[in-house]
Amino acid sequence: MDTFTTQELRALRRLNTPHKIQEFLNQLPYHLADTVYSPRKVLREKTAHCFEGALFAAAAFRVNGFEPLLMDLEADETDTDHVLAIYRENGVWGAVATSNYPGCRGRPAIYRTLRELALSYFNDYFSPRRRLTLRKYSSPVNLKRFDNLGWMTAEKSLWYIEEYLLQIPHKDLLTKKMIKALPRIDERAFVAGSYGKRSKK
Repeated sequence: MDTFTTQELRALRRLNTPHKIQEFLNQLPYHLADTVYSPRKVLREKTAHCFEGALFAAAAFRVNGFEPLLMDLEADETDTDHVLAIYRENGVWGAVATSNYPGCRGRPAIYRTLRELALSYFNDYFSPRRRLTLRKYSSPVNLKRFDNLGWMTAEKSLWYIEEYLLQIPHKDLLTKKMIKALPRIDERAFVAGSYGKRSKK
């Protein structure tokens, strides 16, 4: 397994609850670069996009006794996927996540199934054209499978984890009939759900 420095471990061990991990991510500026930082680089650079934030949260979970689990949310072809670090507590599921959209961040551990957890993101998962775009979710991915590649402390971008998430099976959330009937979200919901969004200059 990768080895964090004493200082890095101290920082991660302070984030000993899902809420503390989420608060740490909430304070970071959203990363707009086309990278996949390892948890070590997120700690050092103090920025993360959704995938980097999920990887960081999974590493913090691991250091504090949780399994390092990810779940991928898949959008339709007009939008991008979203990645969550998920955890199970008292028999129910929760998530830690960062996002350029405030409604797509973490969830408390209150969801009985992963499907329920995934659906909790549905109304907040929309495209710039105000279309609701969430379609599928994956089974949990335990990042221990990538330990031999040093995913927690690598200096190079972790594109191989992204590629893996794109290749694994995903489960449908909606039927074709449901998708066809979806409305666009209204302007007020769009403005509220985009609050604080960062854009490339």
